[in-house]
Amino acid sequence: MRLLAILIALGLVWGLQVSLTKFATLAGFRDFGITFWVSIIDAALLLPMVGRLPLHAGALRVYAFVGLVGTTLPSTASVIAAQHLPAGLVAVGLSFAPLIALPVAVLMGTDRFSVQRVLGLLAGLIGVVLIVAPGTGLAGGAISPLFLLALIAPFFYALEGNVLARHGTAGLAPMQMVAGAAIVSMVITGPAAVIRGSFIPPGDLLGPAGAAVLGGAILSVFAYVGYLWLIGRAGAVFAVQVSYLVTGFGVMWSMLILSERFPPGFWIALAVVMLGVFLVQPRPPSLQAALESGKNAPDGAMGDDNGRPQ
Repeated sequence: MRLLAILIALGLVWGLQVSLTKFATLAGFRDFGITFWVSIIDAALLLPMVGRLPLHAGALRVYAFVGLVGTTLPSTASVIAAQHLPAGLVAVGLSFAPLIALPVAVLMGTDRFSVQRVLGLLAGLIGVVLIVAPGTGLAGGAISPLFLLALIAPFFYALEGNVLARHGTAGLAPMQMVAGAAIVSMVITGPAAVIRGSFIPPGDLLGPAGAAVLGGAILSVFAYVGYLWLIGRAGAVFAVQVSYLVTGFGVMWSMLILSERFPPGFWIALAVVMLGVFLVQPRPPSLQAALESGKNAPDGAMGDDNGRPQ
């Protein structure tokens, strides 16, 4: 019962981050500016936990790859999606990571299709059609195609997970990898934010929008550590079920905090997508091994193989 309560708590926290990001974008915070500060907080909280980071060539390659493909690109894509879409739709978009991960794994030769998993992929495609098709009433009708923005982040998460599952993590522990990736992301997104004009001055973080950015980053780090703990105690098969909770709670928080409301078609699409995610399970042995080592996040809802929803 205690483990189930922890699983639910993780879903609540991770689902909340989507709405906090949306809240920050409503105040004018944008793309690289948000990602920059999230990376700083991730590094500041994780580095004391991991101590000195390994700096051999293999570790540096992993930091660079995860920092770019697993952190900077998907996190920034999620922020951009949040600028244009309801938070509830962004939460649903993040749930597509395992649906995208399967064909990527097949193309890389690390997994194969089965009838059940093909049906899962078809369900995912039907869910996309229900969301973006004209006349569904979702996302305000005219902006429904922008839902495709929400699929950019899970694509990068899926790519990251498959590459790491195939080529390994150079002996890095999960938190070492994420801390190193956060530093890389910081170095990339700081200058990018200045060039793009989206840099957030430290003083602006003192307001409600800044509190949303900082609070979301802090919560995600502690949720990530809790997720790793849960894997060690209950196993990855149990822990990964948080993916469904993140999507569900993500939609719930969007309704409570942002007063978002969705037509009946949204709930049908959500149910179809969740069915697809369920059918795509179980994960291939290579990815399952990575989960057991504590690397891959519940890639159902947030899809972030670093263990953080974005």
